[in-house]
Amino acid sequence: MAQFITYATVAVFILNIFLAIALIFLERRDATSTWAWLLVLFFIPVFGFFIYLMFGRQLRKKQLFRWEDRNKIGIEQLVNYQIEAIEDGTFDFRLDDTAHYRDMVYLHLRNNHALLTQDNDVGIFNDGGKKFEALLEDLENAKDHIHIQYYIFRLDNLGQRILDTLIRKAKSGVKVRVLFDDIGSRGLRKRHFRDLTAVGGEVEAFFPAILPLINPRMNYRNHRKIAIIDGRVGYVGGFNVGDEYLGLNRRFGYWRDTHLRIEGSAVHPLQTRFTLDWNQASASHDIEYHERYFPAIPRKGTVGLQIVSSGPDEQWEQIKDGYLKMIHLAKKYIYIQTPYFIPDASFLDALRIACLSGIDVRIMIPNKPDHMFVYWATYSHVGILLRAGAKVYIYENGFIHAKMIVVDDEVATVGTANIDVRSFKLNFEINAFIYDREKSHELAELFEQDMRLSTELTLEAYQNRNTNIRFKESVSRLLSPIL
Repeated sequence: MAQFITYATVAVFILNIFLAIALIFLERRDATSTWAWLLVLFFIPVFGFFIYLMFGRQLRKKQLFRWEDRNKIGIEQLVNYQIEAIEDGTFDFRLDDTAHYRDMVYLHLRNNHALLTQDNDVGIFNDGGKKFEALLEDLENAKDHIHIQYYIFRLDNLGQRILDTLIRKAKSGVKVRVLFDDIGSRGLRKRHFRDLTAVGGEVEAFFPAILPLINPRMNYRNHRKIAIIDGRVGYVGGFNVGDEYLGLNRRFGYWRDTHLRIEGSAVHPLQTRFTLDWNQASASHDIEYHERYFPAIPRKGTVGLQIVSSGPDEQWEQIKDGYLKMIHLAKKYIYIQTPYFIPDASFLDALRIACLSGIDVRIMIPNKPDHMFVYWATYSHVGILLRAGAKVYIYENGFIHAKMIVVDDEVATVGTANIDVRSFKLNFEINAFIYDREKSHELAELFEQDMRLSTELTLEAYQNRNTNIRFKESVSRLLSPIL
């Protein structure tokens, strides 16, 4: 028996070495996450590799998103024109607010083909009740089509209310499409939308499981939250669909998030993103180009916007690059709200340098975890910035889920991307980058209002944390590259 155990141990050891070699040389991921996964393999031999197969494999990027009619929209031609016009100095920036950030606009054009639109009216929601009342009103007023995409779509009271509205509109002849993430909307299936599909609506799940509990793409989720009504009104931000986003979950209490309602030409890039995601998920109901989806939109406002998306299918981390550019351009202050603050070294260094340069850096995080390891990893990272002079606020009025950065009352971003490796590298995300003093100031004021509902975490309080918290931080920080 002892000899058998010895042989089995040696076999497991050799197998683990081969699995580690495969991880290092075949996947070719970055060194930080490679070491994290090697630790998993080391501490959980063999079984750790099955965990890796489910959560750690890199995504095949070839032809993930397709849309043969994409060029018919004209966005690519406009992007190329804007790039050339900025390069030769002839671009017509309608406002100085936007012109001041021409290099950031250029970055998103080159990095993500993110068209700059300068005719938008933008409404800001920081309360779920008001956001969903506005959305329901827009759904009721839809005349041609409704496209909805959420990471989490729950069929509770709010979800059912939205679904009932979609069914009613589909019956009236409006084309309705719903896209949800298979893991985010855990337990939700297309069959739950039978009443909608029976009247002509269409429903798809993003990266669905092959078999129950078996999903080799489990680690790559579509975290986007988008709604487009008639190609004229668009929504993007942090709110998912569920009663907890109305503050009705006792565990979290009031749900503090940020969402945008957009009227203007920026709705067209939102429509394009939805179409690409839909066509990836759909096996037989691809969206083909039609003018109904990209109608002429009269000028609604003067807000400059770029809609930037990112995901594991891309070569670079476009939204993170935009965040970094904002930090580097800051002269006065940087306000950040995020439920998860687990930045990589480049992001952490950028904020540390900003702090040491005299920039007023303020970071707001929740006072309670929705994911335990993520929470303590967040706590660990803000501790580093406290030493550099950052101010950290713990939101006490419920749970803060907003993904927002504001710089100098001049430029801001709101969307779905958290400040963590998952949002930067693994999830499919989307953010609006806003070039407008009025809207940036409005977002900064919301941050300052939330400060009054928060407790400041001082360096002294952080340094006096107990041994239990220090241990949780150490373990979570070690795992942070793969959280």
